[in-house]
Amino acid sequence: MEPDRLLLDRYVLDLTGKVTPKVLFVPTASGDSQGYIINFYAALTQLPCRPRHLILFNPPTADLRSLVMEQDIVYVGGGNTKNMLALWREWELDRIFREAWEQGKILCGVSAGSICWFDEGVTDSIPGPLTPLKCLGFLKGSNCPHYDGEAERRPSYHRLMAEGRIGPGYAADDGAALHYIGERREKCISSRAQAKVYRVEKGEGGIIETVMETHYLG
Repeated sequence: MEPDRLLLDRYVLDLTGKVTPKVLFVPTASGDSQGYIINFYAALTQLPCRPRHLILFNPPTADLRSLVMEQDIVYVGGGNTKNMLALWREWELDRIFREAWEQGKILCGVSAGSICWFDEGVTDSIPGPLTPLKCLGFLKGSNCPHYDGEAERRPSYHRLMAEGRIGPGYAADDGAALHYIGERREKCISSRAQAKVYRVEKGEGGIIETVMETHYLG
């Protein structure tokens, strides 16, 4: 997302403890956009890693499990989360990714690649107002990306929660991220000095938004 500011990317690579970790880019949500894939390589080839990608419209192998298990990091791109999850289930990638996660592989991503790991998220996958979407459920609660980057994200998250259509969870400004170890939230980090993560929940007087301590990586 930030090709000229690779602080979050470096952070994820460092988590592996390896000199040149293997990174698998999964651009399903963008319809396997060729431009997105090119941008991924342009960014990641600046860093010490071994990048490759997995497309589902012309997959490189029938043995997707072995391909995923060979990686240190799975990096999921943004786009249409609803379509992405439907394709993942058809190809059994939802099961494969859970197995990879349980074996200690690092799963990460931006936008659709963030909300997909939670119970549910706020999505623009369907035309019209933003809606809640049931996701993979590796992590408890809900997730809302682009909190400061898109005008409708914050009010929509508040509205859906007030109406009881989505549960409590975390929102992240562009450039901010949540780091989990297993199901435990380890810390909040950011590549921009002002970017924050927020705990958002429903209280007696309305929606309660708590700014989380967010560590700037710069």
